[in-house]
Amino acid sequence: MTLTTIDAEIVAEERGCPSGLEPPADGSLIDPAPFVRRINGIARLDLAVFGAKCAGCIRKIEAAMNALPAMQSARLNLSTGKLSLTWRDGGFSPREIVECLDALGYRAAPFDPEKVEQENDAEGRRLLRALAVAGFATANVMLLSIAVWAGNGGEMGPGARGLMHLISGLIAIPAALYAGRPFFSSAFRALKGGHANMDVPISLAVILALSISLLEAMQGGVHAYFDAAVMLLFFLLIGRYLDHRLRLRARAAARDLLALQSATASRLSKDGTLTAVAAREIVPGDLLVLAPGDRAPVDGVVEEGASDVDLSLVTGESAPALLAKGGALHSGVLNISSRLVMRATKTSNDSLISDLTRLIEAGEQSKGKYIRLADKAASLYVPVVHTVALATFLGWFFLMDAGLRISMMYAVAVLIITCPCALGLAAPAVQVVATGRLFKSGVLVKSGDALERLAEVEAIVFDKTGTLTFGKLRVANSDKISKDALMGAAALARISRHPLSRAIVAEAGAGRAAPDAVELPGFGIEGTIDGVRARFGRGDWVGVESVGGATTEGWFKHGDDMPVQFLFEDRLRDDAAKTVRMLRDRGFEVEMLSGDRQAPANAVAEALGVSTWRAELTPQDKIQRLENLKASGIKVAMVGDGLNDAPSLAGAHASLSPGSAADASQAVADFVYQGEGISPIIEAIDISRKARRRILENFAFAAIYNLCAIPLAVLGFVTPLIAAAAMSGSSIVVTLNALRLAGAHKQKTAS
Repeated sequence: MTLTTIDAEIVAEERGCPSGLEPPADGSLIDPAPFVRRINGIARLDLAVFGAKCAGCIRKIEAAMNALPAMQSARLNLSTGKLSLTWRDGGFSPREIVECLDALGYRAAPFDPEKVEQENDAEGRRLLRALAVAGFATANVMLLSIAVWAGNGGEMGPGARGLMHLISGLIAIPAALYAGRPFFSSAFRALKGGHANMDVPISLAVILALSISLLEAMQGGVHAYFDAAVMLLFFLLIGRYLDHRLRLRARAAARDLLALQSATASRLSKDGTLTAVAAREIVPGDLLVLAPGDRAPVDGVVEEGASDVDLSLVTGESAPALLAKGGALHSGVLNISSRLVMRATKTSNDSLISDLTRLIEAGEQSKGKYIRLADKAASLYVPVVHTVALATFLGWFFLMDAGLRISMMYAVAVLIITCPCALGLAAPAVQVVATGRLFKSGVLVKSGDALERLAEVEAIVFDKTGTLTFGKLRVANSDKISKDALMGAAALARISRHPLSRAIVAEAGAGRAAPDAVELPGFGIEGTIDGVRARFGRGDWVGVESVGGATTEGWFKHGDDMPVQFLFEDRLRDDAAKTVRMLRDRGFEVEMLSGDRQAPANAVAEALGVSTWRAELTPQDKIQRLENLKASGIKVAMVGDGLNDAPSLAGAHASLSPGSAADASQAVADFVYQGEGISPIIEAIDISRKARRRILENFAFAAIYNLCAIPLAVLGFVTPLIAAAAMSGSSIVVTLNALRLAGAHKQKTAS
C-alpha cells in the first residue's frame, strides 16, 4: 500500500522523527526513511532542496542522485524546489540521499508545499532585511567617507580622520556581517562540498576589505575601505532579492492548477452508502458520485446519469458538453447540471491535472536551462579572479617587496573591481526600464528574461477562444428575435447556469424566472409562461431540425407558436485582424491552435486570414505542435488564456496571456496584457527587441570595463576604494544606457 505524505508524517511523529523542515536539535540530518512511498518493489521520495539557484545546480544534484545504486529517476524542479526520486527498493538507504545532498552543500527536507512556501517567504524577508541594512550602512558610511576625502587636503587632522574611520567601522562591520550572511553561508556550503561558487570571492573580498580597513583605522592610516565593502553588498543584494521574487512567481501556475483537483470525493460502496475519501486514496475501479458543482477528482468514465459538464480545462471552450454513460471524464472537469456516478480509471497522481502540472513544471524548468551570455562569463569569474588576485598578491609581495599590507590591498582591489556588477546589471537594468515602460501600456512582465526571449521569437501561435475571441457567448441574431420571445426564453434561462442561458439573460436584462421551470440535462429547460408550456433547448427537442455548423444555436417554443431560433457566437476581438496583419508585417509566422470544433475554428481563421490552424486539440496536442516547431528551429511565442493552454504557455519560448485569463495561465505566462484587445502584443514585441539591443550594448561595455580595469588593479594603480567606485561607476553606466529605452519612447510619443 502506498504511504501517503500525511501517513508518513503520522509515522514520523510516532517514531520521533521530525516532520518539519527544521533539522533535529542535535544538528544531525533528517532521516527521510518514514517518508518513502513503496509499491511493487519501487521506492519513491519527494524532497524539498534549498540552495539550488541555477541550471548548474540542477545538473550537479541530478548527477549525484543518479550515481546512487539502483536509482531509476532523479528530477529537480528549480521553480518548486522539489526533488523527485524513484529507485529500486533496497538498493540503498534513504539516508544516503540527504547525506549526499549535504556533501554537495544543499539542505534537504521532506517536501511539504505549505512549509516550503513558509521557508521561501522567510528567505525573502531575510534578503529584504539584509538589503535594508546594507543600504543604510552604505548611505551613512559614504557620508563619512566624503568628509574624509574632502579633508585629505589638509583641513582634517589625523585625529579627526581616525575618528571618522572608527565610526565608519562601527557602522560597516556589523552591517556587513549581517547583510553578507546570504553570501557567507553559500560560500561556506560550497567550500564544505569541496568546490567554489561566485559567493566565495565575494565573501573573501568583503572580509579582506573590512580587515584591512579596521587595521588601517587602528593604526591611524590615511585610507580605509569600509564603504567599498558595504557598497558591494548593497548592489549584489538588489540582484539577489529580485531573483528570489521571480522564483516565487514561477511556482504559482502549478499550484493554481493543482487547486482545481478536488481534495476529497464521495465514494459509493456496494451497499449504496457514500463515504468521503481523500482524492489520493482513490484507486481505479472506485465508484464516485459527482453532484452539480463538483469537480472530478480523478480521470474516469460515466457509469450512471447524464449532465452538462464544463470541459474548458480540456478544450478551452466555454460551451458545455453533454456527458452520458460511457463518456470520458478528466480530473478538474466541472459537473454543471445533474448528478453523475463515475468509475475511476486512474489515480490522482496519473490524472489529467497531474499531467498538466508536470508539463508546466517541465516547461518552466526548460526556461532555466537557457545559458545567458552573463552566465557563461560569470562561470569563468571564480577561477580567473582568484588566480589573478593571488598572482597580484604574490607578485607585489615577493617580486616588488611591497610588504604584506600593500600586497593584500592590491589583491583586494582586484577582487572588488572585477566584481561582475556591471555584467550582472547588464540585463536586469534594461529589464526594469522596459518592464516599467510596458506596465504603463498595460502589459505586466512576469519573467526575468522574458523580454530577451520574446525578442528572439519568429512565430506567434494563438489560442482561439478567449484570446482571438472574447471567450463569452452572446446572442448573435438579437435583431431578428421579438421582445416577447426574448423575455420568454429569459424567464426559462434564469434558473440555469448553462452558458447559453447566461447569454440570453445578459441580452434580456433583469426579470423574473418561470416558477415551475426545470432543466433537463442534454435537452434544455421547460416551464410555464403566461399559463402556456414553453421550452428552450435543442432543436429536435422542440420539434425542428438543427442548423449546426459554425454557430451554436438554441430554440425557443411557446405553446403552438412557431419555434424561434437563437444563434450564439463568440465575437472576435475588435483589433484581432489588425494585430495579425501587423505581426505579419514584422516578419512573424502566425498560427492558430484550438480545442474547439472544426467549423467555428475555420470561421475565425478565415476572418483573420490565418492559413495555418488546427482544431479539436488536447493540451498535449498543443504541446506537441510547439515541440515540432521547436525541432524545426523555429522559436515560438504562445498566446493563450485557458487552463488547457497553461502547459503550452510554459513550454513555449515566450508566452503571453490576457488579463481575463485563468489564474493558472496568467501565473505561467511571461507577459499578461490588459484591455479588450490584443494589440498590446505588438507593443511588447517592439519594446522587447529594443531592450535586447540595449542588453547587448551593456554586455559589450562590461567586457571592455573588465579588460581595462583588471590590468590597472594588478599593476597597483587602484586602491580598494577606487575599485569600489569604479565597480559602482560601471553599474551606473549600464543603468544610464538602459534608461535610454524610456527616453527613446518619450521622444517617439512626443513626435
